[in-house]
Amino acid sequence: MSKIESVCVYCGSSNGRDERYFQAGLALGRDLAEARLRLVYGAGTRGIMGAVARGTMDAGGKVTGIIPKFLIRREANEVDLAELDELIVTDDMHQRKHTMFERSDAFVALPGGIGTLEEIIEIMTWAQLARHDKPMVFANIGGFWNPLLTLIDHMKLECFVHSDHRVRPIVVDEARDIVPAILKAATERKSANGEDQAVIDRL
Repeated sequence: MSKIESVCVYCGSSNGRDERYFQAGLALGRDLAEARLRLVYGAGTRGIMGAVARGTMDAGGKVTGIIPKFLIRREANEVDLAELDELIVTDDMHQRKHTMFERSDAFVALPGGIGTLEEIIEIMTWAQLARHDKPMVFANIGGFWNPLLTLIDHMKLECFVHSDHRVRPIVVDEARDIVPAILKAATERKSANGEDQAVIDRL
């Protein structure tokens, strides 16, 4: 994976306790639009999910929302959903997650709850199993992800994370650093893949 055209954002459907989480969502949305990167997200119109989408659309960016039927009334309203330039309604959560993965070139976890955690951990699991090499970013706003990052380090020390080189998410502390970090990772991956191919060609 080298070229980045779309970024999947996992985050909470509520605002959370810290106002910085919501503002980070707005800022990330604006940055995605300015970089001409399509937002792929869970189609929620409330909380941080709504902030990311609103920030993207207000800055003229493109948004793909992916949501299962049973969550439409819980996490969104039909008026706001109509503003998305692409809406995909799935039968269940499994189909939703798979479609989000297929439509995305990178993944970002903003603050969120159990659902957000489950989604980004699954993406990390697939990376460990060599199913993808797409950039994975923890937006560690206000140190939100510190407990999880500590746990992951503990798992590595206890030798429960194999293929460690594949499970190295990017950690940034400020929303403004997310898009640059993704683009840098893609450039580095492209360079590494080129070097690997050059070695193969010489064999």
